[in-house]
Amino acid sequence: MWRVKAEIYVQALVRRVNAECVGVVARRGDTDAGGIYVRVNRLDGRSGLLVAFTDMNGERSWRVLASHLTPDHQIEDMLDREIARDPDMWVVEIEDKQGRHFLEEKVEGNWQS
Repeated sequence: MWRVKAEIYVQALVRRVNAECVGVVARRGDTDAGGIYVRVNRLDGRSGLLVAFTDMNGERSWRVLASHLTPDHQIEDMLDREIARDPDMWVVEIEDKQGRHFLEEKVEGNWQS
């Protein structure tokens, strides 16, 4: 199956987010195949974290690593560990008081709790 390069996907996501709130590339990864993480910052000391993965059908999906109600310092610790393990990863940060992630693909896990 044909895959969109990580950089192109990230640029499209940031563009989609910026139509309603603020989205930025917080960390640039490998342009072709770097892992993609999305941090949703609620601007109140809480954030959430999602990671892209390829499902059994070869489609991009997302897994919730931490709900959007997680304290910021825990998200920062998680990202630091992931960066140490995968220096080619991308991080998109979305600033949205409502905690929306703007992802159009399937999301696995509990985003609300």
